[in-house]
Amino acid sequence: MTAKIRAEWDRLHRVAVHRPGIEMWFGLLAPYASLYERAFNRYEARNEHERLEYTLKHEFKVEVIRLKEKVLELADRRPEVRAQLVHAALAEMEFVGNKAEVTQARRELVDNTDVFDPGHFFNILLLQPKLDLEEGVGARAVHVNVTERTPLANLYFMRDQQAVTDRGIFVSRMSKPQRRKETSLTRLLWESLGEKVVHEVEAPGTFEGGDFIPMKDFALVGTGDRSNADGVKQMLEHGLDFDEVGVVHQPSHPLIPGEERDPMVDMHLDTYFNVAGSGVVVGSELLLKRAKVDVYHRAGKSKYVQDKKAGTTLHEFVKRKGFEIVNLTTLEQLSYASNFLCIKDGTILAIEVDRIVKKVLAGLEKEAKQSPERYNRLFEQAKKDYQELKGSAQFFPNKKELYQYGVDAYPIALTNLTGGYGGGHCMTAALERS
Repeated sequence: MTAKIRAEWDRLHRVAVHRPGIEMWFGLLAPYASLYERAFNRYEARNEHERLEYTLKHEFKVEVIRLKEKVLELADRRPEVRAQLVHAALAEMEFVGNKAEVTQARRELVDNTDVFDPGHFFNILLLQPKLDLEEGVGARAVHVNVTERTPLANLYFMRDQQAVTDRGIFVSRMSKPQRRKETSLTRLLWESLGEKVVHEVEAPGTFEGGDFIPMKDFALVGTGDRSNADGVKQMLEHGLDFDEVGVVHQPSHPLIPGEERDPMVDMHLDTYFNVAGSGVVVGSELLLKRAKVDVYHRAGKSKYVQDKKAGTTLHEFVKRKGFEIVNLTTLEQLSYASNFLCIKDGTILAIEVDRIVKKVLAGLEKEAKQSPERYNRLFEQAKKDYQELKGSAQFFPNKKELYQYGVDAYPIALTNLTGGYGGGHCMTAALERS
């Protein structure tokens, strides 16, 4: 197999996804701590994900690989994959408490690895359990307390655990501790499928796939809260062969005053910028004009040199490259309008923004009441945007500019899934385009 991508608008052939399961339930016990934007209905979220999978497979004829199902299938068929899965799970499983009970429990796990099904070990990696065992009074009276240390509640955002570049798969090192363990499962999938892993980010570097957008003759790499300077350096050294790379610095939002930024409002490059076709991009011009770009040129294999004279903004950079820009309002940007998935040149699978805006406004109103000096301007602008968009009936993707530039948009309702802080682009690991 050849997981390589050179242009975001090339025809999409293969994606990997993860349909959320019980780990999402654990995440919804504490949405904020789990990096979710808001509380939402888990049952409906799963239904939305199934519709997303169905649309990709049956409407657009894209091969959809489901992470858990594919890993378990391969583990059943290939002993070496099962051995890798078991080894990884045993390394993560933690037992504490009464020494004798801990020894007994650990021995039972190790001695019965050939008895348990592969799903047993997958779930250990997914839920990260810790067993606290204390001996009680009486025969086999053992107090068993199971703690989920950091369930992988964000695993369904399959874009971020890697970037698929013109070289192959560049494995991320996630910025937040809540997500750090996700790559243990996704890397197992890539290796089991025989995909080429060109590099895995090493500490202190962090990098996440939502900060990478390939654009044929050049690539954009975001840096900020999720992808730091060291992670970008490793990407330039090991991940790319593009002749030119624009390193985009995450902009602070001009409607959030003061020194304290809120990096979640534009956490990844694809949360405020995306590509709809070979000549059309979509983004919040308010942020594109504030996002500084450092331009690098390839000076040999694994070597890039910064062009000190070419510093610019993302808005100027893409305009100079000949792209038309479809502008998003502040409210649309906050409602994941830019987080669509490009299927082919001029065809996108987009979120029905009008289904989400009221939830986003409700969240902003709450933030503005708690911290008016910080969020009131953002909330007021979002309210103004809502009235204007409602009046014109042009909530993304129903924008006249898209029609003018020949972009076909297929809307999909992801009302609950977006509560996790991302859209269709974040939920899909694009593996192959041509």
